[in-house]
Amino acid sequence: MSEPTPQTLFSKRFRGYFPIVIDIETAGFNAQTDAVLELAASILDMDKDGVLSIAHTHHYHIEPFEGANLEQASLDFTGIDPYNPLRGAVSEKDALHDLFKHVRKAMKAADCHRAILVAHNAAFDNAFFKAATKRSGLKRDPFHPFVTFDTTTLSGLALGQTVLAKACRAAGIAFDNKEAHSALYDTERTAELFCHIVNQWQSLGGWPLAVPDEDSQSELE
Repeated sequence: MSEPTPQTLFSKRFRGYFPIVIDIETAGFNAQTDAVLELAASILDMDKDGVLSIAHTHHYHIEPFEGANLEQASLDFTGIDPYNPLRGAVSEKDALHDLFKHVRKAMKAADCHRAILVAHNAAFDNAFFKAATKRSGLKRDPFHPFVTFDTTTLSGLALGQTVLAKACRAAGIAFDNKEAHSALYDTERTAELFCHIVNQWQSLGGWPLAVPDEDSQSELE
């Protein structure tokens, strides 16, 4: 029997889902009214032994959509000036259209049928991600409409920590608080954290599962 390819391993690992690690910086907490200002997405790779790592990361500065609300407290917190011309910002539609192309290409290479959003406090990022996708009028969204992987929950289980910085440090991942709240920095630290937890689970024997086949199961009943 031939050895499974990395693509086959990837598609088996998450039941055909392809995890994409996302972080979004916003101008508030309301996904329907407040602007998306930054988006970053890490695409992952899996080697022949089933070990996850970051393949590459895509980063976009986003123009506030027409009529978007900008909460000053949020801008002060992130330090983002939405109208600074040096940002090189693009529209939500252009950013998502470009990202979706990269995601579909990676999914196809991994023999996966659907992308799944991974984020720290995933409900927040997913709400803004879906709202931006809807506003953009993009029809071929490769991401699952509601299922996510939340590294907050995974970190609480695996590391006893739920704050991103503390979870990273518990996992031995360097975290600089001065760099935090940049979509690019937070995405890559979240991706490292997700890979660490998945790889550690495998090293402890948690995957692949030894599931008895149907014939063996019937003999036990």
